[in-house]
Amino acid sequence: MFHESAPNISLSADGDAVVILDQSLLPNETKYIELRDSERLFEALAMLRVRGAPAIGVFAAFALYVIMRRTTAEDHASFYAQLIKQSSFLDSARPTAVNLTKQLRRIENLVNSLSEQPIPLILEAMREEAESIRREDAEMCRAISEHGLSLICGDSGILTYCNAGSLATSGYGTGLGPIFLAKERGINLRVYCCETRPLLQGARLTAYELSRAGIDCTLICDNMVSTVMKDGLIDAVFVGCDRAARNGDAANKIGTSGLAILAKHYGVPFYVFCPSSSIDLSRETGADIEIEQRPSEEITELFFEKPIAPAGIKCLNPAFDVTDNALITAIITERGICKAPYAQSL
Repeated sequence: MFHESAPNISLSADGDAVVILDQSLLPNETKYIELRDSERLFEALAMLRVRGAPAIGVFAAFALYVIMRRTTAEDHASFYAQLIKQSSFLDSARPTAVNLTKQLRRIENLVNSLSEQPIPLILEAMREEAESIRREDAEMCRAISEHGLSLICGDSGILTYCNAGSLATSGYGTGLGPIFLAKERGINLRVYCCETRPLLQGARLTAYELSRAGIDCTLICDNMVSTVMKDGLIDAVFVGCDRAARNGDAANKIGTSGLAILAKHYGVPFYVFCPSSSIDLSRETGADIEIEQRPSEEITELFFEKPIAPAGIKCLNPAFDVTDNALITAIITERGICKAPYAQSL
């Protein structure tokens, strides 16, 4: 499967660059790029060359290491001040996914604890910590996939949204993880992928991953969900999560909330796959989660030969919405399956 061929995020052989699969080019071109300077690393985050909440956390840890390899600092105080500045710069690229902030803080805290160490040893510790973050992410994927697989049986129809697979993580994925694991164990599932406007990550990425893995996959437009649910084709909805609040409200790709409302209407279980790294207990409810706003061009022209809307038309393009906890059947983490009341189970 995809995650077994080449990592989506790694260091170059000399440790001087972060190497990523450029997801903005998929499915038409598979291209790995090397990123060295802070501006290009920031741009890769902002333009979704690397994306998926767990993946951007891993990427951020490696990026901070690569940036700080070029430091001119000769003492810990100067090194740490530069680190905080670069960390804040990277953190500003994507405001909604909490993994980005959490893993940057993790590296900051590590460096702060090494005030008596020389710069070369601090850098080596940063590299080891980044590798640990990636290993933990891969282990999380396996565990969350096992828990998710317990919720379904063979010949089930699963509806997915956006992309929560290998491309978004360091392993099986979160929302797609149980589907890949089922395939490995000879359990046949029927998967329906929403295209996921405005960035078409379901069509471009999820359909790409599932078809490569030999999984029965059908692509549908986002506005077809009610019909396929009404026709009895969907037994469960699996979605990822970029940030979950203390009460179980879950932020995910824009459109997820609408799916949950439809699932509730048709009596279809709605499962949110949320690694513990994406749980933000400092946010009491979803109203406290900042929602990223994206450029209008993603709606009007990005994937089209010519613009499809009048020039200058006003556009609203939030990247995420928040699904109310009352619409969620369960939140699946690597530590187990959480059910309401989420303020207690999370």
